[in-house]
Amino acid sequence: MRTRWDIGDTLRVVRNVRNDGTWPGADTGALLVRRGSVGTVVDIGTFLQDQVIYSLHFLDTDRIVGCREEELIGADEAWAPSVFEFRQRVVAAKTLAAAGKTLVPAGGAGGVLKVVQQPEGFACHVHFDCQPGRVFVVPESALAEAGPAYQSSASASAPSRLGTVCGSQVISR
Repeated sequence: MRTRWDIGDTLRVVRNVRNDGTWPGADTGALLVRRGSVGTVVDIGTFLQDQVIYSLHFLDTDRIVGCREEELIGADEAWAPSVFEFRQRVVAAKTLAAAGKTLVPAGGAGGVLKVVQQPEGFACHVHFDCQPGRVFVVPESALAEAGPAYQSSASASAPSRLGTVCGSQVISR
């Protein structure tokens, strides 16, 4: 199996790394390494004989954590952190509409399900409370952090229909 990096290389984590239940002394789901953190490769192994796992030593937390190749970039590669994170509560900064129909009013609250980097910047997969069962891909510029009144609300229902919101255009899949 070919590896992209070698022992001693300095890499950056592009996703938050959470405990999958294998880190002793931490709850499952606990944050181990924040995205953007830089570590040094100290070991290279495999998981299930088809995934390369890089063990990185993160000096700022003095932790050695295993990361998959798709979670890493070289420390010298371009990096821009996103504004929002998985599970964060957000509100629509402006009305999200398509074909003249309002889908999410400005101030509509929701939860971030995923953050993705696109050529034009970051976008978030968001489940808005006013649109149960739908998930929208919204540019970060169209979102704002939810205030304290929205923090206790949870958007846990599973999406049944996906859509993409880009400016005023929605494309259903």
